[in-house]
Amino acid sequence: MKPTGLTRGAVNRPAWSAAFFVASCLALVSAGCAVGPQYVKPSVPEAPTDAFKELQGWKAAQPSDELPRGTWWELFGDPQLNALEEQLTVSNEDLKAAEARFREARAMIRVNRSSELPTVSTAPAAAYARNGNTPISTSTLNESATGVYTLPFDLSYELDVWGRVRRTVAAAREHAQATAADLQTVNLSLQSELAFDYFELRSAEVQKRLLDDTVNAYAEALQLTTNRFEGGAAARSDVAQAKTQLDATRVQATDLAVQRARFEHAIAVLVGTPPSAFSIPVGPLELVPPDIPVGVPSQLLERRSDVASAERRTAEANEQVGVARTAFFPTVLLSAAVGYEGNQLSNWFDWPSRFWSIGPNVIQTIFDGGRRRAVSDAAMANYDETVAEYRQFTLTAFQQVEDNLAALRVLEEETRQQADATASAQESLRIFTERYIGGLDPYLQVLTAQTIALTNERNGVDIMRRRMDASVLLIKSLGGGWTVSDLPTAS
Repeated sequence: MKPTGLTRGAVNRPAWSAAFFVASCLALVSAGCAVGPQYVKPSVPEAPTDAFKELQGWKAAQPSDELPRGTWWELFGDPQLNALEEQLTVSNEDLKAAEARFREARAMIRVNRSSELPTVSTAPAAAYARNGNTPISTSTLNESATGVYTLPFDLSYELDVWGRVRRTVAAAREHAQATAADLQTVNLSLQSELAFDYFELRSAEVQKRLLDDTVNAYAEALQLTTNRFEGGAAARSDVAQAKTQLDATRVQATDLAVQRARFEHAIAVLVGTPPSAFSIPVGPLELVPPDIPVGVPSQLLERRSDVASAERRTAEANEQVGVARTAFFPTVLLSAAVGYEGNQLSNWFDWPSRFWSIGPNVIQTIFDGGRRRAVSDAAMANYDETVAEYRQFTLTAFQQVEDNLAALRVLEEETRQQADATASAQESLRIFTERYIGGLDPYLQVLTAQTIALTNERNGVDIMRRRMDASVLLIKSLGGGWTVSDLPTAS
């Protein structure tokens, strides 16, 4: 049977064409209109020259190139360190957590982009209803009750006239880029911490070897003093002093085992292994700081992931300002519905039971007690905060590079000075030992010379440890070979 007339909510074909034309025009308008500020990368403090201040007197590696991409620790030429760093990248739990945060941020882009498409929903319903104030009886039940069977499909689509959806998507993308930079920051921090602990462990081993050698030398000195005492050439106090010196040095050597164990346990946790199931064999005890390519200050802003993260969050905050300002403009929605509605199962899906409707809705907040203004002001304040943080990150980056350049330059000079002081102390010990054997000086002179010589040797090891630590920190402050081009693209 051919249907006649219009169903509930239906419109004729001219009306449908007009509604479709209006919706199409609004969609085209929405593609080119957006309120809010356009993002401009904030200016940051710049170095007055094309070189770091503390490079003066400190020779950088030539050519002054970037660090090895992603494997900066290979500069130290230590196979054990290389193996540990590779294990860290796949086993560290903090790194896994940072990677999960990045995946979450990337998923939020898809969440926000879903608003660029219409939402279609359905809510089928079947009910049997009786009108009120009607006596219930067998004879009146069928007369007073009616069936309601509906199968609607509703479409709702926000026309992005003022750019709210686009700015929300852009903010999500920039947040994801910032989170990707955060992931690299965590990665570099963990890598640096592992290298730092590793060189502290190796330094403890060097100190242990030095003290073990010193214990052997002091044992020989004790035997010499004992022989002289038994021969009547030395007092008993000389033996007691020599034994005290030997025992005290043994205590220092034993105590270093605590330091080494602590750093070994820290490394175990970093590589995701229980300390009870992890050990590092004693390795080569020669620590040599590498030549580190430094570059120029302008490159630093491209090589620091934390600086890149701060800049991306500034861009995100700028988009949020635009989102807040769209609240002052009306929201334009395109709504449509289509489906079937009947009063019996037999006529639910008949052609006359169909219905459909389409048309735009405009929603405008007239009064909200200043809420929109407050939200806009808060978004602007948040943007100003991120700009200040970005500039502070930049200043801190320059400071950290200068600090470690100065440390390496000064410590290199200290190494030469300490080598001279250690050689003089060893020569002094040799002279006082010979004079004691010859009966010209008391054993107190030997004890003093021994203490001075050991102190200078331990200072030399400590300076080398500080040079290794400063090398790691300099690489970290330079970004570890990372560049801003490693950020995921907007797509």
